[in-house]
Amino acid sequence: MQKGTATALGLLLGFALDRTFGDPRRWHPVAGFGSAVAALESVTYADRRAAGLVHEALAVGAVVGLGAAVRRGGVVATAAATWTVLGGRSLARTGRRMADRLARGDLDGARALLPSLCGRDPQALDEDGLARAALESIAENTSDAAVAPMVWGAVAGVPGLLGYRAVNTLDAMIGYRNERYRHFGWAAARVDDAANLIPARVTGLLTAVLAPSIGGRPAAALAAWRRDAAGHPSPNAGVVEASMAGALGVRLGGRTEYPHGVEIRPVLGDGQAPTVHDLRRAVRLSEAVQLTATVIAAAVAAIRR
Repeated sequence: MQKGTATALGLLLGFALDRTFGDPRRWHPVAGFGSAVAALESVTYADRRAAGLVHEALAVGAVVGLGAAVRRGGVVATAAATWTVLGGRSLARTGRRMADRLARGDLDGARALLPSLCGRDPQALDEDGLARAALESIAENTSDAAVAPMVWGAVAGVPGLLGYRAVNTLDAMIGYRNERYRHFGWAAARVDDAANLIPARVTGLLTAVLAPSIGGRPAAALAAWRRDAAGHPSPNAGVVEASMAGALGVRLGGRTEYPHGVEIRPVLGDGQAPTVHDLRRAVRLSEAVQLTATVIAAAVAAIRR
């Protein structure tokens, strides 16, 4: 079997495994990686960018090397790596659970669930704030947890799949502008920005194209992207959140509260603040984008030599 065909079949099978089983409840490899790099940080940490760059290179390099070693496993290795790095089913399931809790007025339950989606301060949010936080997280993680792994899998196989997840996990762990990580986490944040540059725009385009599936308009999604995305502090999150806002016909952004402080985000899109109904629509659109991105990634992998 040709390498491109094996990669394509592995991506499709891994996506099917994620859709069927979701993330492993115990002994998740990504959690193991997180524990390993936390231990590595105790050795490499210093309040300097150079130290963070060394930390990033060691952690990501080890994972890419592992991917290169196991990629000869063909379809099975690609499928296992794809299943390991995807988080699409868990993302959609958590989004639906959040919508269900908000719909029945269970704000305490919704606040308890929010950390599964994002790092905002749930106690500072009312029903509208929880819906908006969840929806913005659905938009961003559609790219980070589903589309980006497929893009990297299509172009680089198992090393691309595992390497991307290592980069994204490191950013989630240390890519913050707080006192400890302002310098040490700089490399993690910049590498993650670079790794997501193309996947975020693929996600934005697919969000626009598939907007009619949830009653939205492609032109509105593209207009919001063009007008509003550049104002977001992230070069990638702005793209996917603005295109989602335009597709849904809602307004995202504004006052955003984190445990470390408050950020005033630019307004993305037009219309009213998102409701529970809009959150459900966002989940459906996310799933459509994930499936379409997987089919495209498999096709790209199949024609590569």
